[in-house]
Amino acid sequence: MKLPRGFWFVGGLLFLFYSLFLRDAWGQEKIRVSYSALETANAIWYLAQDRGFYEKNGLAVDLIFIPSTTTSVASLLAGDVQVGNASGGGVASAVVAGADLVIVGCYLNSLPYELVVHESVKSAEDLKGKSIGISRIGSASDVAARALIRGLGLEPDKQVPIMQVGGPSERAAAFRTGRIAGFPSPPGIVHLAKGMPFRVLISTADFQKRFDFPFICATTTRSYLLRQREMVKKVLMALIEATHFFKTHKEESKKIVSKYSRQTSEAYLEAAYVANAKLYDRVPLVTRAGVETQIKEAISRKRGAHLRFEDLADESIVRELEKSGFIDKVYRQ
Repeated sequence: MKLPRGFWFVGGLLFLFYSLFLRDAWGQEKIRVSYSALETANAIWYLAQDRGFYEKNGLAVDLIFIPSTTTSVASLLAGDVQVGNASGGGVASAVVAGADLVIVGCYLNSLPYELVVHESVKSAEDLKGKSIGISRIGSASDVAARALIRGLGLEPDKQVPIMQVGGPSERAAAFRTGRIAGFPSPPGIVHLAKGMPFRVLISTADFQKRFDFPFICATTTRSYLLRQREMVKKVLMALIEATHFFKTHKEESKKIVSKYSRQTSEAYLEAAYVANAKLYDRVPLVTRAGVETQIKEAISRKRGAHLRFEDLADESIVRELEKSGFIDKVYRQ
C-alpha cells in the first residue's frame, strides 16, 4: 500500500524533533552536587538550579542538601556527590588526615556570623563558663564560634565551652531551654528568634580587620578533578552566573531564598540578602590568608603534620575563566 506524501512529511518532522530532543538530553552531563545549609550564604548553589544556570552550562545536576561541612566532606570522599560546598576549616582538617580533597573556588571568603546570646549575658565576663552551641565540630559554625569568642578576649573550650548541638532548629531549641547560653548565627537569623530574649554580643563585622575565611567553597576530590576537569569547570561557571544574578537581582533572589529556606520574614530576608550580596566575590579565588589560618588550626591538632596552601586549593580553573574573559562577560550582562 502506498502511503500518502503527507504521512512521510509528518513522520519526518516527528523524527527530527525526537532527534533534537535526544541530542539535548544527551548533551546534559549528569553530576551530583551538594550544598550544606539553607541560609542565604549558600543561596548560589540552589539559585543556580532554580534559574537554570547548571542546565545552561550543559549539566544535569542532582542537587542534594547535606547539612554541615563535616557531613559534606564525608559525602565527597564516599563518592556520593562529586562537587559540594565545604568550608576551609573542614577541608583542612580532612586533608591533614590524608583525605583526597581540594577546594577549586570560593565564592564567599569571609565568615559573616554574629554571636547571639541570652539577654542576661551583657559582657564577655558574663559569658565565662557558659556553653556556646554549634552544629558539628569542624563546621563553619565551630570556626565562627571560636573566632567570636577570641574576639571577646576569651579562650574557647577553656573559658567558654563549645557544645555540638545540631542544625539551626536544634540550636534554637537548646537556646530556648537554656541548655546553651548562645550560638553563632548567620546575619538575619536573629529575626526568626520569636519569643526568645536575646542580644548580639559580637559580630565578625565588628572585627578591626576582615575575618578572612574560605566559607562558601566549591570542593571536590583531586581524583575527580583529574578525571572530570571540564565537569568541575561547568559547575564553577554556573555558580559564577548565579553569584552575578544574586548580586544584581535583589527581589528575585530573596524570593528564591524564601522558597528554599521556607522563611517568609521580610526582616530576615532583607538583612541576610544585604550582608551576603556585599560579601560574594566576583572572581571566586580562594583566600590565601584564610586558608593558611585554617592550616595552622588543623596541624596544631596533628603533631608532625605539614600542609601548604597548594595542598588544599587548586585555583587553576578560576584563573582560566578570568583570563578567558568569561567572568567579565557575565558581569557585563
